[in-house]
Amino acid sequence: MTGLAFSDVKQLKSEHLVTDINGMIWIRKTRQKTKNMCNIPLLDEAQKILDRYKDHPYCQTQGVLLPVCSNQKMNMYLKELADICGIRKNLSTHCARHTFATLTLASGATIDNVAKMLGHANVNMTRHYAKVLDTSIMRDMQVVAKNMAL
Repeated sequence: MTGLAFSDVKQLKSEHLVTDINGMIWIRKTRQKTKNMCNIPLLDEAQKILDRYKDHPYCQTQGVLLPVCSNQKMNMYLKELADICGIRKNLSTHCARHTFATLTLASGATIDNVAKMLGHANVNMTRHYAKVLDTSIMRDMQVVAKNMAL
């Protein structure tokens, strides 16, 4: 729900949550890998997850927002969940980042905004992450058809 890389989720602290003048909470964090800034509005569901763990002993002692295990262990859990749900795709935390990019673009976000959320320096990397869905193509063509009907 945020598009953050695993290493950035593991390091997420309360100092990375910033409330803007409209009361919207944002994740503003420099990515560990690239040192680029991520700017991600925090959705309600993501906020609920953070709220659930605010008093977790690991979070309290480590000063982090989520009790994250290793990337290897997390990917193992995702594979187990995929098996239980009958999902044939090889799920991983990195796959989730790609999915975030694809779904965000499919929902109408611009590639420039998705690049900012993912902490990419330019949109070329974002293009690599995101798949163009038929629904996005259809939505764009409907706009073209509407404009041609004028």
